[in-house]
Amino acid sequence: MENTSCVKEFILLGLSENQRVEKICFVIFLFFYMIIVAGNLLIVITVISSQRLNSPMYFFLSYLSFVDICYSSVIAPKMIADFLAENKTISFVGCIAQLFGVHFFGCTEIFILTVMAYDRYIAICRPLHYTTLMTRRVCGRMVIGSWVGGFLHSAVQTLLTTQLPFCGPNKIDHYFCDVHPLLQLACTDTYAVGVIVVANSGMITLSCFFILVVSYIVILVSLKSQTSEGQRKALSTCGSHITVVILFFGPCTFIYIRPSSNLSEDKSVAVFYTVITPMLNPLIYTLRNEEVKSAMRKLWSRTV
Repeated sequence: MENTSCVKEFILLGLSENQRVEKICFVIFLFFYMIIVAGNLLIVITVISSQRLNSPMYFFLSYLSFVDICYSSVIAPKMIADFLAENKTISFVGCIAQLFGVHFFGCTEIFILTVMAYDRYIAICRPLHYTTLMTRRVCGRMVIGSWVGGFLHSAVQTLLTTQLPFCGPNKIDHYFCDVHPLLQLACTDTYAVGVIVVANSGMITLSCFFILVVSYIVILVSLKSQTSEGQRKALSTCGSHITVVILFFGPCTFIYIRPSSNLSEDKSVAVFYTVITPMLNPLIYTLRNEEVKSAMRKLWSRTV
């Protein structure tokens, strides 16, 4: 990767320029990040160590938790350190690496959430064929496909950005390096690149969201023919996933399917899908799931 522009580093303005607010944010977001790592790591360890949690749903959940850890770790440590730093600088290479990581893990999470919706559709609407359709091999291919899709999306976003010249100013009105803030700093007309970026992100986000909506419409329709106990169990397993989808897709859709016009507003919304959702995912999936809670209790008793 060669930087042909004269800018060698960027300055991240962060969430606030008030030192008192930044110190408060340091404590809050450090606490949030510790919960993200501990909560999601606990889910990964629980699924791997428990023989009862060997269904495709938990297989995908463990990968979702792993992606959440990686996704937040690309952003949160730098953001937390910058709350106490006088010079919030990041090198050009570091900025591009962060941009790649954000889109790689973010897009992978979108695909895994979509795969999880397909899994729930097969489990509820075609239960007799579930074991033959959702084999370990098929699930593995779906996860690999999610990683490959995330990589291809991120590669396009990163390559488009690295081709732009940056001659100054170098202040990014955000707390991490993203495409839209960098496009506003480029010393050239970025209209065409902006259209490609929005089309790329928008196509993935909207197509996956469409699949998710269709899946759950079909699931809700099929539940009419089931018993009240079957409806309760199905809605319980789907409810957690729907909650996560809304929390993650809502802010993502707001940011990436339109040209950015207000970066201050964008970075406030970005907190939801970069920090809040990864932090809430473990709570959402464990509080509503007796099997996961039971497996965690057994893991804790074995550890003690």
